[in-house]
Amino acid sequence: MSEPLQQQIKNLAKQYADEFIEVRHHLHTHPELSYKEFETSAYIQQKLTALNIPFEVKATTGVIGLLKGKNPDKRVVALRADMDALPITEENDVPYKSVNPGIMHACGHDVHTTCLLGAAKILSSLKDEWEGTVKLIFQPGEERNPGGASLLIKEGVLQNPAPQNIFALHVHPGLPVGKLSFRGGMVMASADEIYITIRSKGGHAAAPQNTADTILIASHLIVGLQQIVSRNNDPFNQSVLSITSFQGGYTTNVIPSEVKLMGTFRAMNEEWRFKAHGLITKIATGLVQGMGAEIDIKIDVGYPFVLNNPALNTAARKKGEAYVGADNVEETELRMGAEDFAYYSHQIPGCFFRLGVGNKAKGISIGVHTPTFNIDESAIEIGMGMMALLGATGTE
Repeated sequence: MSEPLQQQIKNLAKQYADEFIEVRHHLHTHPELSYKEFETSAYIQQKLTALNIPFEVKATTGVIGLLKGKNPDKRVVALRADMDALPITEENDVPYKSVNPGIMHACGHDVHTTCLLGAAKILSSLKDEWEGTVKLIFQPGEERNPGGASLLIKEGVLQNPAPQNIFALHVHPGLPVGKLSFRGGMVMASADEIYITIRSKGGHAAAPQNTADTILIASHLIVGLQQIVSRNNDPFNQSVLSITSFQGGYTTNVIPSEVKLMGTFRAMNEEWRFKAHGLITKIATGLVQGMGAEIDIKIDVGYPFVLNNPALNTAARKKGEAYVGADNVEETELRMGAEDFAYYSHQIPGCFFRLGVGNKAKGISIGVHTPTFNIDESAIEIGMGMMALLGATGTE
């Protein structure tokens, strides 16, 4: 009598772990920016070809594999991994350090892609042991608007065949290796980008009365915008507005003719989100014009909030507890970060969970989007196994 499917998956994850740690090293060494993942895409295609998994290319670099088990029409489950890197110069002293100047897998997308490739090999090896079809989505451009997920959806990634649900994992350096975390309902915020240009004729710093002082106006505006959240939003409705870039001026005695601001707006409520857009525009325009300058303002609407289907999350969490033990499964904290997995989760039931990759004893606890981010690579065995289990069993 053969072993239960979960144990077979565990055995293969352990057997393949070293192979896929090397896969992760390759991907980490050769990071590529959003929508430029040409070598990464070719590498994934090569790996799927070696596994005899048919695939198609969408959104230029996205790779969509289709893996069929027994009775392939029983269900269709989608598994997604993002594969782009960030414009960060890596400072880790490791043999697999990035060789592409100024580009680094500082958000763990190399790990996500590795785990999905590992899951694909496990599922391919066990295709006579599970039922249904697994759609493997290797997605470009998670780090940049409009989000690769939105492009793939427009190109039909959720059709032909249409998955009933979708799963994805994300590395979490604050969660110890060996653990997983899940959360139902809203789990991450929407994210919109703010671009503001303030203009006047400029002038001599010793004669500010002859022009509108763009530096002073921009300073007032930054403070004024904070009141949108603190005085217009319900304090129990999570929201953040941050101005993150102030560009203007080039010497000590000139009031510049132009100042540029950039920032981000995050929300957990779609009604408030778009109300706030109107308030940002109204307050910024009124303040700048009232102080004698001109303004251009653009709010680039980005990803919606990530919604984990409660029933799907509960089912996935139970599988996680069975796979790594109930003591090793936690509740994911609500956070104001954003993820374009949200686009999928607003179309079909989705579950976005966290993979623990931290190890304080080894000095591995630095957060994502930093030049020294890294992981405890024993997490790869768990990640690929968990993704395989979800693909093979769906909500059963």
